[in-house]
This record gives sequence, C-alpha cells and structure tokens, in this order.
Amino acid sequence: MNFLSVENLTKTFGDRLIFEDLTFGIEQGQKAAIVAKNGKGKSTLLKCLLGSEPFDDGRVVFRKDIRVAYLEQAENLDESHTIIEEVFKHDLPKLKVVKEYNKAMKENDEKRIEELFVEISELNAWDTEVKVQQILSKLKLDNVELPISVLSGGQKKRVALAKVLIAEPDFLILDEPTNHLDLDMIEWLEEYLGTSKSTILMVTHDRYFLEVVCDTILELEDHTIYKYKGNFSYYLEKKAEREEQFETTVTKARSKMRTELEWMRRQPKARGTKQKARIDSFHDLKKVAKQNINKEELELGVKMERLGTKILELHKIGKSFGDKKIIEDLTYTFKRNERLGIVGNNGTGKSTFLNMIMGRESLDKGKIVIGETVVFGYYSQENIQVDENMKVIDVIRDIAEYIPLEKGRQMSAAQFLEKFLFPRDMHYNYVYKLSGGEKRRLKLMTVLMANPNFLILDEPTNDLDIFVLNVLEDYLRTFQGALIIVSHDRYFMDKMVDHLFVFEGEGQIKDIIGNYTAYREHLKEADKQEKEENRQRKKEEQSVAAKVEVVEQPKPVVEKRKLSYKEKTEFEALDGEIMELEEEKEKLTAVLSNPDVSSDELNEASKRLGEVVAEIEQKSDRWMELAEFI
Repeated sequence: MNFLSVENLTKTFGDRLIFEDLTFGIEQGQKAAIVAKNGKGKSTLLKCLLGSEPFDDGRVVFRKDIRVAYLEQAENLDESHTIIEEVFKHDLPKLKVVKEYNKAMKENDEKRIEELFVEISELNAWDTEVKVQQILSKLKLDNVELPISVLSGGQKKRVALAKVLIAEPDFLILDEPTNHLDLDMIEWLEEYLGTSKSTILMVTHDRYFLEVVCDTILELEDHTIYKYKGNFSYYLEKKAEREEQFETTVTKARSKMRTELEWMRRQPKARGTKQKARIDSFHDLKKVAKQNINKEELELGVKMERLGTKILELHKIGKSFGDKKIIEDLTYTFKRNERLGIVGNNGTGKSTFLNMIMGRESLDKGKIVIGETVVFGYYSQENIQVDENMKVIDVIRDIAEYIPLEKGRQMSAAQFLEKFLFPRDMHYNYVYKLSGGEKRRLKLMTVLMANPNFLILDEPTNDLDIFVLNVLEDYLRTFQGALIIVSHDRYFMDKMVDHLFVFEGEGQIKDIIGNYTAYREHLKEADKQEKEENRQRKKEEQSVAAKVEVVEQPKPVVEKRKLSYKEKTEFEALDGEIMELEEEKEKLTAVLSNPDVSSDELNEASKRLGEVVAEIEQKSDRWMELAEFI
C-alpha cells in the first residue's frame, strides 16, 4: 500500500536548481532515509513533501486518512507550555484521556479518577500511559512540569522528538533525529524505530542508524533521486557499482565521440547532405561524454612538526561547578600516537575537559604540562568566527595564500578548498550563504591549516554529511600526531580511536581499552548480569516477606457460627490463591514497565492486570468474610 507518491517534483531557488522531476514512492511499513551532500536539498525536499515549502512543478500525494508527524531540525514548540502539556498537545482520544487521568491524579480527584479509569480501560489506553512514561524517561525529560521557555536547545529538541513519538503516527518524518541526544538515547531510539510499525522517512548522518533502522536509501544527487532497496552497507555497495558503470559509459562515449567528431567535421556544412539520425546520435553522445567523472576526494598531506618526548601531562587535575564535580584527581600522560575517544552523557564535562587542556577553562587543582613541540588544532562546537560577509576563499587566504605540504610541496588556497569539496564555483560565495555543514567544513579547514600535530575534535561529525565524513576519516587514519575526539557518532568513533575516557559523572572518569562497540558490549553484559542479580534478590525478598506475613497473621476472632467443611476448605485455599495473584500482579507490573516488550505484549499484560486486580479484591473480600467465623 502506497503511503506517499511523489511525481515529477521540481524545485529551484532563483537560478539555482535544487532537484528536477523527482519521482518515487514510500510504501506502508517502509523505513527509508534520504542521503545527500550538505546543501543539496535534503531538508528542502522534506518541507516540499509536507507543504511548508512551495515547489515549482510536480505533485505530492499522501494516502488519505493516515496521520503524519514531522520532526524538523528547528523545533516548533509553544514556549508557554510545560513539557507534559506540549507532548500531550494532540487530538488523539487515548492521549486525551491519559492527560485527563494524570491531571485528576495530580488534583487527587477520586471521583474523576474512577470515571477515567473506566474510560482508559474501555479505550485500552493503559499501554499509552506506560509508553508516554517510557519515552519521557528514556529522553531524560523527568521534570515534566518545567516550562519550555527555560529549556536548553538540546532539551527542546528532545521534547519535540518525544512529542512526535507519543503521537504514534502512521507516517513519521524525521530530520536529523539524533541531534542533541547522548549515546544511550541514540541507541534506545535506534531500537525503538527499528521495531516501530510506523512508516518512516528520515534524514540522518548517523551511519549506524542507516545500517540498522533503514531498509531503503534514497540518494539525492545530480538533482535527481537514486533508490536503493537495502540498508547503508547495501547502498554503499550498489552506489560503487553504479559509479563504476557510469564511469565506463562516459569513457566509452568519449572514445566513440572522437571518431564521430572527425566524421562530423568531414561532412559538408549543408544539413541536407548529412545523415540526420547520425547527427542526432552524435549530440546525444556529446551530452554523455561531457559528464564529469572526476571523484571529489579529500587527500591531504599537510606538513606538521614532529612531536617531542613530552607531549601532554595531566597531574591530579580537578574541576567542579558548585557542588557538581566534573573531574576529580585525574592523572594521565599522553603518548605520541595517542588516539583517544571521549564519551559520556550530556553535562558530564566532556567539553569542559577539552577547554581545560586548551587553557580556556581554569583548573580548581592540579596542573597540565604541555610539551614544547606541541601545536594544537582545536575544533570546537562553536560556529566559525569570521565575518559572514567574507567570501569563502578570503577566509582561507587570510590564514595563508599557500599551505605547506610534505616533501617541500605547497598548495594554493583555491586548491585547498577544492580538496575540501568546495568546487571553484563556490569559492566566491559569501559565508552567510553556506549551509550549516559547509560552514563546519570551512572551520575544519582553518584548524588543519595551522599544521597541528595534536588534534582535538569536539563533535566534528555534527552537520557533516556522510560523504565528508568518509574522507575526513581517510585523512585522520593517516594523521601522524596525537588525537582526541569527542563524538556521539558511533561509526566514527569505532574507526578512529583505540581507547576511551568514559565520563561517568560525579568527577569519575574510566579509561577503557578498545573502541566504542567493544565498550557498549561490555556495558550490556554488565547490565544483564546486574538485572539477573536484582531479580534473584527480589525473588528471595518476596519469599521471606510471604513467610513473615503468614507467621504474623492476627489470630482470627472466634464467632458463634462455625464454618461448614466446604467453607473451611474454601478459606484455606484462598490464602494460596491470593498469594499467587499478587505474584502475577508483580510480574505484570514489571512487564508494563519494561521498555523492551512489544506493543502486543503490553496490551495483553494491561488487560490481564485489570482482571487480576479484580480477582484479588473479590477473593480478599471473601477471605475477610469467612475469617469472621473462624
């Protein structure tokens, strides 16, 4: 069943063609991603599909009666709302009744709670309540009464994400959903979307996301769409095959064109004396032969000073902000070919640590010793600090007209820009006209032009497309200096680092040998073991509590009327039955709180929980009735 049909879609900005005659469809249940170089129109295409951006020609048709939710890069939230008010701002009956129920619970309105309890049960909305709590918890939006106006940019992005996920749309459109999420959140979202029944269309630079979640890749290139029915690995393989075939076709066309050109030149000028079909064929061949097959590559051999024996030493350094500890007594000596990755939840002090090394942040205690031969190249999360009215090439020329390379060679500013995938027609563009990713790439150029031998990169992959990331990785693999990387890009970290500093909070930093994937597997195994130990401990505690409860039961009051044999048998059986039901209730509650169970399991558990609670009440009332006559 087709959820989205796009036919002959064309979009221009002035004289600039963004895309032309795009035709593709998205089927129900499909999980597709749009990939393209920065500035090539990914976000524009999404806006055209949703009607928030006009297009020049073509048509976009969504299937009738489906609900569509859109997560855009710039969150659009009501600043006067609290978090909980904003995420519940939907017209869905289930969300409305859960919202009212939470309000009644807060106001302790017992009559209204009772009414809504029945309504929630009728709508089978208990799983919705659990899902809302699960999503808010996973995205670390625990204080739901906070107003939107006081939230940071990252928190607002997470609220916007929670809002579209809670809506349970038929068609989910996501523009960079992993931005501002820490690694735990990204992995949770990856699993959540992978098991979601929603049809999904996304734009993301997270290559693990593309690998695990997506089953279709739509590449926007040369103003058109290339469709690949597979994940990211499949796309890379088939794209390479397509480019190889294209290169062969153009090479053959150029070879044949030389022969045809000679034939054209030998013919009389009068058109009537030439073979029209062959002339038309020549012009078609000329179009193919003129296509560019030069691959844009970032190959750099920038000259750098060799590192000496002393590089960077940290001696019992410490840093706090008020009562919040960032680093506590950290001692470490960096080696010549250090390749360190830094991970940790947002707010644990990763960027602060880098700023301390660079002297931008003071130490509370300890000292940092930097070797005399060290030349830092620091790529921070801040935007490039240049006049927005400068031309791109002037930004580079202000640093140096020529860049020294290895073996005495040099490269002009224009050549350097081309190596960084800025073609000649962009050199005289103003900085303010660049996309976010292009500005980040320009900033990276200015860092590398200083010929550093110690690179510190704070979230270098943000806003860089997958094509730039691939060539940046190629460069860093051959980089001969020391390297520190802070990144939420798991794919990037796996390829670049050989050990990790894990910022655990409260000033604790753990040094882990291996890349990011090895670290996460270790964490999963430790978490699994901890859960099993907790389960066994809880089971033992419940067993002890049950025995105590039986021992400490009050002596029944003896009444004149005695129980019949049948009533005695019933009374004796009730204890065991109630205990079994209480245990089942515990298990069902655990299922409803488990983020890993499917929606079908949640529905079944929610339904059964209602039945169990009713049975416990009924049997407890009967036990008390019979106990009066013992």
